[in-house]
Amino acid sequence: MKPCPACGRALPEINRYCTHCGAGVSSETERAATPPTSNPTAKEQLNLNILYGMIVVLLVSILMPPWETPPSQPAAFLGFHFILSPPQPDAIVSRMLLTIELTTTAIAGLYLSFLFRTRP
Repeated sequence: MKPCPACGRALPEINRYCTHCGAGVSSETERAATPPTSNPTAKEQLNLNILYGMIVVLLVSILMPPWETPPSQPAAFLGFHFILSPPQPDAIVSRMLLTIELTTTAIAGLYLSFLFRTRP
């Protein structure tokens, strides 16, 4: 049994955190095994240029959505056209394809901004 450094309760050797107060109770060997970081206050930042590019692509995706035939006709993809000029007078915006496009763009932008983040 080892004592908690914060509240003093006896804890089994296997515990890494106190079950009463939540404080870390790692042993001296675990503390020595973990290498100290060079600068613990330095933070990584996401790549803002990629995030701005993601916002531009999202806006273009909203302005030029995927169009499909109206419900009265057989389903067909009509392409990407400006929101105010549909390919046919009664064409509708494909909500499913637009949702997939926006979600994929947002996830890819966040992933790429994390992948190419600036490191101190």
